[in-house]
Amino acid sequence: MSNANSKQLINSGEMLPLMEAFYTIQGEGFHTGKAAYFIRIGGCDVGCHWCDVKESWDEKLHPPTLVSTIVNEAKKYANTVVVTGGEPLMWNLDFLTKNLHLNNIKTHIETSGAYKISGFWDWICLSPKKTKLPLKEIYKKANELKIIVHNKSDFEFAEKQALLVSENCELFLQPEWSKRDKMTPQIVAYVMKHPTWKISLQTHKYLNIP
Repeated sequence: MSNANSKQLINSGEMLPLMEAFYTIQGEGFHTGKAAYFIRIGGCDVGCHWCDVKESWDEKLHPPTLVSTIVNEAKKYANTVVVTGGEPLMWNLDFLTKNLHLNNIKTHIETSGAYKISGFWDWICLSPKKTKLPLKEIYKKANELKIIVHNKSDFEFAEKQALLVSENCELFLQPEWSKRDKMTPQIVAYVMKHPTWKISLQTHKYLNIP
């Protein structure tokens, strides 16, 4: 396939720069503990210094893959797909989510919200980053707000972000993995004082699974 053809299919959402796809247990947030098939799409310019998948940042490292191939693999494993990255909303996700729904697969996304929404979602986990804030349009659509807590200033950031989401949005504070020993006790204390928040942990890392 020529580069021109690949570019056209990427623009239409019929191909995506797939980094990896795998069946595992959701380790974070509201759906922790549930089986799901993860689709990790390459490409991200949000630039979190603590990102644990920096290899996802350069989309050129990840080959354009036909969405039909991605969906055919997904439907072998689970009735829920989590689209993540990188920053998946850098790409047109309409075609992917439409075809997942045609196969009776629920669609979840994990996003910083820094790009315009595409796709049709059953669950949107919004995880804002200070380096590139979400677009205004996504806040009221988010089902879940997940703030990564790296230091004390992130509590203030979390409260500012919480003012922008809907009243039905689930609120989570999650310790950044390398700071978990320091920040987890502070998060516990904070949630006990502010019980509108819940704690999210990266349980997949404790379980030693993807």
